[in-house]
Amino acid sequence: MRTNWATKLFGPVEVTKDLKLLLLIGGLYALSVALSNTFVNVFLWKQSGEFIDLALYNLMVVIFQPLSFWAAGMLTKRIDRAHVLRIGVVLMSLFYIAVLLASHHVNDYLLVLGALLGIGVGCYWLAFNVLTFEVTEPATRDFFNGFLGLLTSFAGMTGPLLAGFIITSMSGYSGYFIIFATSLTLFLLAILLTFSLSKRHAHGRFCIKAALMERQDNENWRRILTAHIFEGLREGTFIFVIVVWIYVVAKNELALGMYGLVTSSIQLVCYYVVARFLKPSLRKKSILLGGILLYGAVFLLVVNLSFTKLMTYGIVISIAYPILLIPYVSLTYDVIGTATRASELRVEYIVVREWFINIGRILSIVLFIAAITLFDEVWAIPIVLLIVGSGHLWLYLFVRRIHLPEREPPPGTAMRAVNQGDGNGGTV
Repeated sequence: MRTNWATKLFGPVEVTKDLKLLLLIGGLYALSVALSNTFVNVFLWKQSGEFIDLALYNLMVVIFQPLSFWAAGMLTKRIDRAHVLRIGVVLMSLFYIAVLLASHHVNDYLLVLGALLGIGVGCYWLAFNVLTFEVTEPATRDFFNGFLGLLTSFAGMTGPLLAGFIITSMSGYSGYFIIFATSLTLFLLAILLTFSLSKRHAHGRFCIKAALMERQDNENWRRILTAHIFEGLREGTFIFVIVVWIYVVAKNELALGMYGLVTSSIQLVCYYVVARFLKPSLRKKSILLGGILLYGAVFLLVVNLSFTKLMTYGIVISIAYPILLIPYVSLTYDVIGTATRASELRVEYIVVREWFINIGRILSIVLFIAAITLFDEVWAIPIVLLIVGSGHLWLYLFVRRIHLPEREPPPGTAMRAVNQGDGNGGTV
């Protein structure tokens, strides 16, 4: 009897049509984001040269992303999940269409573009998470998350490098328009694939209040949500400042591609090693170690900035993020799994978690905007980075007091840390 490729690579596993389609959609999304997400901020920077413009654009993204999660959460309880996924991909496609149409006048539409991207990302990830639970079983979840993690990591290694090569080999903004158009094409392909997903009838009521009120009686839930605010505190500002600094110091986009290749390659190896050898009993110590490494890396950026220092910073955080995120994401899902009506309110708990991450991101960017508006950004930005960069260091203070029954992490949690997010891939 003929053995399929999944069985050869991962052992006995039944790969359904919907599972393969969701993998293809996830792979197309990962490649599209890897090609363009990093360079959108550089494109905006090259047109204005002002950090305030980038900050406002990213602020709109993180304001509208949690609103989008809430709206998408309601929709997943009322309509087919594939429709919500399709809405997210369509909105991200419209984002790239808008960037291409705005061309050299893109800075006139920063707030609208940020809002559009935030809504699209929120709809996509909420629907994708729900569909992942529905198209996979415990026996196939490890395969799905593991293979999607490989696709995401491969995209992170090759996408920025390819985009950087295309941009630097062409004059003016031609290279940018090519990679944005390529990302648009990939999203359009993903939209077509969503029509082949099996229909899934919606059921249940959207009870976001119940997930919020759980904080009053569930100390573990309250603590992990507070930790998520501090997680977002670093991400909000670092996601655009580091990218711009690499470009400014190296003076070409290919350097960003090299940065992505090196950091994503190291991160892929580290995710495998940590997932393979980390024991549940060492989760909290691992979170502490990862937080210390992540904050220690920030001091490389404070004075005498150079490409060597930025690359060293990237290598350190590529090692630190797997050490921190694998146990942290596992712990988060364990807390959700032991919460009241966890199975019924799974979507609501995920939405609330995203709200708290984005509270941290919003606070981070607002602090950044205030600092560069009131003070000289030459010394204000490093000070802000030292403040918000401590975010992950505080996680341990909250997770150390979380007590759960000893058990193995949920299937596929290790790679879930790689797959989720807004495209930075843990490289900031």
